[in-house]
Amino acid sequence: MSQKIWTAVDNYIAQSLIPADPALDAALEANREHGLPAIDVSPALGKLLNLLVRMSGARRILEIGALGGYSTIWLARALPAGGRVVTLELDPRHAEVASDNIRRAGLSERVDLRVGPALESLSKLEAEGAEPFDFIFIDADKPNNPNYLVWAMKLSRPGSVIICDNVIRDGAVLNTDGGDLNVEGARAAFSFIGGEKRLAGTAIQTVGAKGYDGFAIAVVE
Repeated sequence: MSQKIWTAVDNYIAQSLIPADPALDAALEANREHGLPAIDVSPALGKLLNLLVRMSGARRILEIGALGGYSTIWLARALPAGGRVVTLELDPRHAEVASDNIRRAGLSERVDLRVGPALESLSKLEAEGAEPFDFIFIDADKPNNPNYLVWAMKLSRPGSVIICDNVIRDGAVLNTDGGDLNVEGARAAFSFIGGEKRLAGTAIQTVGAKGYDGFAIAVVE
């Protein structure tokens, strides 16, 4: 199988199951225009996140890694009235683009966008006495995966869903030579989830427009 086929099938999935959406299309276009890295989730994965939020009945979402807000829009749209997404973004320029995209999608009242190092923002959330989050999506700098998972446990409750993206990395997750910090972060996510007695988890391999990758998914017990 080839990347060409994976991309064609991803496009077929989107055309068949995901209606055209001006706000989401505009978000991707704005991200391109402002030179943001093209690492947004695919439409198929964005729709999956949306459905998982709806299936879990989540009302409070924590997103670690907003980039340009494309995944944030998918997450926020899944919330019931009164629901809230707290999304964290390191880069002020990325956050500015994300804020515009979220506003254009009519979701500003549902999204609390916080700018700065995620570990600092997470510490502030704890200091503020933030209520537990029902759904946590981790898609930021991969070497910090274990630190983000520690915080996810602190800021969750039994029944919370935790998803950690990009954990397969073209199969490089099997490498043990320690030469790639992103691969080490992926392996650390597996070690954390597998070793945490309060988590029940698995991982899903994916192929598509973004290549060969996958995500880990866990539920707090």
